[in-house]
Amino acid sequence: MSSAGERAEIRPADGAPPAGAPRRLHIAGVPVDALTQAEAIAWVLQRARAGGPPAYVVTPNAHHAGLLRDSARFRRAYASAGLSVADGVSLVWASRVLGAPLPARVPGVDLFEAVCEAVAGTGLRVFLLGGRPGAAEGAARALRKSYPGLEVAGTYCPPVGFEADAAESRRVADAVRGAAPHVLFVALGAPKQEVWLQDHLAELGVPVGVGVGAAFDFVSGQVRRAPRWMRRVGLEWLFRVMVEPRRLWKRYAVYNTRLVALVFRQRLGGGVRANRSG
Repeated sequence: MSSAGERAEIRPADGAPPAGAPRRLHIAGVPVDALTQAEAIAWVLQRARAGGPPAYVVTPNAHHAGLLRDSARFRRAYASAGLSVADGVSLVWASRVLGAPLPARVPGVDLFEAVCEAVAGTGLRVFLLGGRPGAAEGAARALRKSYPGLEVAGTYCPPVGFEADAAESRRVADAVRGAAPHVLFVALGAPKQEVWLQDHLAELGVPVGVGVGAAFDFVSGQVRRAPRWMRRVGLEWLFRVMVEPRRLWKRYAVYNTRLVALVFRQRLGGGVRANRSG
């Protein structure tokens, strides 16, 4: 067991991929890649340009950590992800407590905007799937205005429960496949977006998918985002609760508390395990 003054143990996993791959830590049961936002953007762009086997990105936070404990299906989706970046500041804090600090938080909404900025004018196309009604279209307008040359190949907001409707599922797949994007942003919320990406990305012919949660809502202006100073000091979650208390207070109260317990247990149990992601 690590003492309070020692770093948590980092043990390479058997069969780890080559050293060039990101170092993947396991924090409170959540696989998280230790990389910066710039490195995450570069990973997405490389995959989009290469056009090889499809891969997708997950953006974990405290809510995801709790869901992963409860859902084997969600764990399988996470295990298949090509990249996992710390959307939640709670995971960054947890990594520090465990003595294996992540280099940075990489919020899904920031990654969404930054990738769109990076691909503008390059010929790489993006597709926006999900969000609240009108959010994807609003986000596309805002992004085109901010980043001239951005090619939004299409947007689609499927109805609630579409994944259980064979006809609607086909319409979603046809819309994405017909648009032939290089990057597919999926804003369906967890665990739906991650499970959907694992189940369907390969059949769509899209090189890379990214689960981005509420990103379309923020970028479109449908939901206010925290001021920059609150983001810098790690209080974006508090602002979200203030803006949408009925929907979010229980999520943050329950899952943040649960994450603290999981981190404490991991600290006592020997620290952080690490390997190389694919």
